[in-house]
Amino acid sequence: MQTTGLTELEAVQAVARHRNFRSAATQIGISRSALSHMVAVLESRLGARLFHRTTRSVALTEAGERFVAETGPALRDIREAMERLGDHQAEPSGTLRINASSGAARQIMAPVVLEYVRRFPRVTIDIVTEGKLVDIVLEGFDLGVRLAEAVPRDMIAVPLGPQQRFAVVGSPAYFERHPRPLAPGDLAAHACIRSRMPGGGIYRWEFEHHGEQVEIDGTGPLILDDPLLMIEAARAGIGLAYLTEWNVADDFASGRLVRVLEDWTPPFPGLCLYYPGRRHLAAHHRAFVDLARDVARNANPSSPEGKTWRAPDA
Repeated sequence: MQTTGLTELEAVQAVARHRNFRSAATQIGISRSALSHMVAVLESRLGARLFHRTTRSVALTEAGERFVAETGPALRDIREAMERLGDHQAEPSGTLRINASSGAARQIMAPVVLEYVRRFPRVTIDIVTEGKLVDIVLEGFDLGVRLAEAVPRDMIAVPLGPQQRFAVVGSPAYFERHPRPLAPGDLAAHACIRSRMPGGGIYRWEFEHHGEQVEIDGTGPLILDDPLLMIEAARAGIGLAYLTEWNVADDFASGRLVRVLEDWTPPFPGLCLYYPGRRHLAAHHRAFVDLARDVARNANPSSPEGKTWRAPDA
């Protein structure tokens, strides 16, 4: 029987992760037709169908589920062995896949990602941004970046920066037409630009003051799922938006947006870089983690940022 190569096994794992031949082919750097042919040849050699294919979907068969589950750990062991061998190289190289929310990616781009690219030109960083939290191991990512509260409890997390805060903001023109709210309950009389969460639900604005916690489900003319669109609408005077300070800092400085209810929005833990604790970190992975830790430490020398910690139970 002809032996099966690592490339074919990696191809099956990629298709199983993405449930899509085109996305899997893009990840591993071959054409869709070549990937489809590779899987078909492997299925013929094994005498078993691994995937159900239609024009709209790809799903694992029962045999495919078993094959992926049984070969996955061995492939991870082989990859890690190869990475450990590659650690002896003079300069880190390879591809580093990172999953992050769009806001998190924007926050780490200049201080960490661009600096890393300058230091290690032989490494390609592949960042995928999405709102929903994904299993970075199952989806084939090396690292993730999320708010500390969203980091899965079985991951190693490295704080990336200071605490963050939310801010309720509106334009000067809006406040010429409406009185400023003094407490969360006053928002019932205001137009709120609401936020749709990745799971489809509408986010309830959260407030806290001297131990009193309040959640507000406002009403308004817009429901959006992109902070940049919310900022644009708030600047235009459409209503009030609830955003992180980081997103609207420039608007505060320029006067384009005005903040209200500041004493009702206490700080919360900021961003974390995270990765599986059981996985060996290749040289280019370790270099990114070390740089992120150094950037956080230099930005906040008196804070605990930069220390590695295990994420607490959610």
